Amino acid sequence: MKTASFVVLIVLLNVLVGWLTNLPQDVGSDVPSGKLNSLSFAPFREGQGPMDEIFPSPEQIDADLRLMGEKTHSIRTYASAEGSMPVIPELAKKYGLKMIQGAWLGTIEADNKAEIAEVIRSANAHPDVVKRVIVGNEVLLRGDLEPEQLVEYIREVKRSVKQPVSYADVWSMYMKYPDLIKEVDFVTIHILPYWEDEPITVEQAPGHIERIFKQVQQEINAIAPGKAILIGESGWPGEGRQRGWAVPSVVNEAKFIRELIKVANKNGFDVNIVEAFNQSWKSEFEGVVGANWGLYSVDRKEVFPLTGRVYENPAWLAEVIASTLLFLCVAVFFWRPLQALSPLRIALFLAFSQLLGVLLVNMAEHLWYTSYSDWQRAQTALTVGLNAVLGGLILQRGYGLLANQPTTIKLGAWLYTLYLVFAGFAVYQTVGLALHGRYISFPTVAVYIPVAGIVWLSLIASINQRSWLLQNSELNRLVGHLNTKSYQDKWMAYALLMAGLALLVLESYAFMDSRDFILAYPELGKRIGTAFIFSVTNGQLMAWMLCLLVLALSLLVGRNKKTG
Repeated sequence: MKTASFVVLIVLLNVLVGWLTNLPQDVGSDVPSGKLNSLSFAPFREGQGPMDEIFPSPEQIDADLRLMGEKTHSIRTYASAEGSMPVIPELAKKYGLKMIQGAWLGTIEADNKAEIAEVIRSANAHPDVVKRVIVGNEVLLRGDLEPEQLVEYIREVKRSVKQPVSYADVWSMYMKYPDLIKEVDFVTIHILPYWEDEPITVEQAPGHIERIFKQVQQEINAIAPGKAILIGESGWPGEGRQRGWAVPSVVNEAKFIRELIKVANKNGFDVNIVEAFNQSWKSEFEGVVGANWGLYSVDRKEVFPLTGRVYENPAWLAEVIASTLLFLCVAVFFWRPLQALSPLRIALFLAFSQLLGVLLVNMAEHLWYTSYSDWQRAQTALTVGLNAVLGGLILQRGYGLLANQPTTIKLGAWLYTLYLVFAGFAVYQTVGLALHGRYISFPTVAVYIPVAGIVWLSLIASINQRSWLLQNSELNRLVGHLNTKSYQDKWMAYALLMAGLALLVLESYAFMDSRDFILAYPELGKRIGTAFIFSVTNGQLMAWMLCLLVLALSLLVGRNKKTG
């Protein structure tokens, strides 16, 4: 009966914690009428993308625009001639949508000419739908064209259409090339607080939008007084890597958009929000964060509403049920052996079993949601599978320690080998984060189970030995690997620590080396200190560093002692 009582209690606690940590959150005032003024629209679905030249069908675009008719008054497009893009204006008219139509410019002159020709044709053919035209998107930021080349394209379109014409780029590009202000009919700037050189919290973002807008407006008024400004892109990612104090989440995305609308209405700002649908193809270039700026997921499910409260994880109940079922399977499997343990040891075993279930389900859901190709899904399946195997072996070893049973050589060897695999994975991922970390998410979820296993086995070892020494965390001893510690343990531990240190240094340096950050903090000492603070207060980064430390210490402590 004591085992049954613990099982019931743990299941109830799991449901309670799941419910309390997934309550709907207040994210600010509802969007008036539940519709936005303007929304970036790229109709690509999973498996489609402009880089691979795989475009949606007219029927798919029609279905998307039907949704857009419910969410926004206007849409902004980025390309006109590619694939099925020419059908958008006629279909937009069907659903009462106006357009800010874009011509995509790049390095290939023939493609640029085709885009310019099509945007001119479309604007003249659909004057009741196409209300403004944007020639080029962040082409100067990417370095695809020189300003002089861009100006020639802008002038060509201005000569050929009646609609106002602009160029869109991050706000600092208009500060860098102020002569562009004279060439356009209205200035289109992108203000994306998440991507700023000095990333800020979502709570600080509305004030940042106001400040940047007024700074740009002041520059414009000195050159072309009264020229209109369109905030062509502003938004917040719903998933991905934390940058400084800028934390991607669904709740933060919804909060940002609601506050942005409030700021825009108060100040009379003209704003287009990025974007309608999550773009899975962007993950190849911008990682998970680049693929998650939409109001809808890539399979056209609403990520969050524009009115009412918002769930960070609407599927939380399904995850609780799945983790509970995993826990019950473990409880049934170990039911008879558990009867030989004391109540405290039964509780320890069952509590950790439930924790494993929660971690495994959370990992599977998170990694699958952020996998956008067959190759990424194969990696997810492998990662989840290895974690499931490791979790099962940790439970066997944990029961053996709780029951004071000797381990088997085979079990110890398997556990030791898997831990080295995960340690090697952690080193590889950390080096990638250090060298190319701007778009790479912290893979903490993939090592939760190995790290939690070390902590749990260390707790049991400390209870058995009635001491709380660091040596109780020695990996070989914990897993029952019956060998003296070998050289690979030491070097793997050093690799983990050195990679973590490199990550912390280069994460800070990435802030210090950015143009606007240097302008904000010209004094080197203050710049170093501020960049370091941004890094050490990054919750995702610190969680990953803690995982590296736990893995490294388990490989370093007690190196000269034999295990048993």
